[in-house]
Amino acid sequence: MATKVLTVDDAIYMRMMLKKILEGEEYEVIEAADGAEGVQQYQEQAPDVVLMDITMPNMDGIEATRQIVGHDPKAKVIICSALGQQQMVLEALKAGAKDYIVKPFQPERVKEAVQKCTPG
Repeated sequence: MATKVLTVDDAIYMRMMLKKILEGEEYEVIEAADGAEGVQQYQEQAPDVVLMDITMPNMDGIEATRQIVGHDPKAKVIICSALGQQQMVLEALKAGAKDYIVKPFQPERVKEAVQKCTPG
């Protein structure tokens, strides 16, 4: 059975990159354009892992992580941050994120983070 991965990023280019890295690796990729949509997609789709951008309009990744983990304490959220966002990454980890990856994405690091969070 394919592992469901929800990518939440306001930049369509970043979502496409993540999808390209993961597709064909037995991952089914679902996309959301901001934190609010990410929370909604999480509740509707119940993905195995979430790749969450930090800085987005409407609702940032920290608040979205807080809401997702509030809804499902076992949620596996991986924060995607730019270099120099250490403080926000720490906030996100406190909000319940399990790991973080740094942009620009290294395909191997993305896969490793997702695999660490998925059973099997």
